[in-house]
Amino acid sequence: MEDFAIKVEKVSKVFKLPREKNSSIKSAFVNFYKSKKGYELQKALNNVSFEIKKGEFFGIVGRNGSGKSTMLKLLAGIYTPSKGEVHVRGSLTPFIELGVGFNPELTGRENVFLNGSLLGFNRREMKLMYNDIVEFAELERFMDQKLKNYSSGMQVRLAFSIAIRAQSDILLIDEVLAVGDSAFQRKCFDYFEDIKKSGKTIVLVSHDMDSIKRFCTRAALISNGRLELIGSPAQVADLYEKQNASDKKLSDRDEWYINRGTIIKTIELNNDKAKFSSDEKIQIKLLINSDSERIVFPGLNIFKDGQLVSGATPQFQMEPIMISKDSSITYTYEFTTKSLTQGDYLVDGIVYESGKDTPIFYRSQMLNFYVSSLEGGWGSNNLNGKWSASNPSGDDD
Repeated sequence: MEDFAIKVEKVSKVFKLPREKNSSIKSAFVNFYKSKKGYELQKALNNVSFEIKKGEFFGIVGRNGSGKSTMLKLLAGIYTPSKGEVHVRGSLTPFIELGVGFNPELTGRENVFLNGSLLGFNRREMKLMYNDIVEFAELERFMDQKLKNYSSGMQVRLAFSIAIRAQSDILLIDEVLAVGDSAFQRKCFDYFEDIKKSGKTIVLVSHDMDSIKRFCTRAALISNGRLELIGSPAQVADLYEKQNASDKKLSDRDEWYINRGTIIKTIELNNDKAKFSSDEKIQIKLLINSDSERIVFPGLNIFKDGQLVSGATPQFQMEPIMISKDSSITYTYEFTTKSLTQGDYLVDGIVYESGKDTPIFYRSQMLNFYVSSLEGGWGSNNLNGKWSASNPSGDDD
């Protein structure tokens, strides 16, 4: 007997999208008798097949519109395939749209029992779980308030706290951690660690490659409705990041000047490649042009996923250099990738005039490069820490 929890066999999903909007009874009547159909077909998934084993923590990734959320809804039984089959062995709980079934006119307490009944629990069972649910959600003071007075984060915390009580064999999770504060997200991470050890089957759809690499045992990449790769989380995350890097358009839309005469004309890498492995040297060269004589120094801001990773300037390492009119100067900044984790990085260019804190030039996304870390870890920085272990029994065997 095959040991799988979910099997997807040659699944395709096609949606019909209305082409013409009927604004009146007359237009609806006319469009009905047109030979040309009033809709177009959108193929969200095309002949996708894969298998998830029992006890796996399986990730599904892909860019917006790739079909990954459609696949999750097919697994949950919300959609039915246009072609192919989805086989599920065991009970299943989808954490797709938390809070579906909540009534905003009822109190938090009343919604706990309402939502619990939708999961199949009777009132006695919910009474036994009630205190644990409220404690996990950290909403003890708010349970007798109407749900419409809750913030969106509070509603998600309550919904998640109820949903995890479901004793299902398979859990489907769609970006649950994207909502809620960092403290609650840590609780969710701890919960994932627990269920990972419990032998349940979990399917996680996410844009967060750090979560995919941290929790998943295998992952799949869906691109334009097709299954592009199934492999280790690191392999799938690597390809996903490459796709994002190659499609990213570097532009000067965030460019501004106080003085347009002195600019960074180009930023380039020391060689032609834009991908680096761990502990490799990178040299970034900045060519500054000026139409007047002034003392300037450059700066760099390096970003990952919209967050500033590091900023650098030679202001405190070397004397500012006088640049003459209609001339240029090249600065080189060298560092290693050892402190960076895997992912795509963007570089902004800055020019300062000596003695001034405000830039006279700033242009975003002048350069991008990719780091394929082999050292493990996640986040924006690698602490370069060293792991060690000892045998608690004292045996050396």
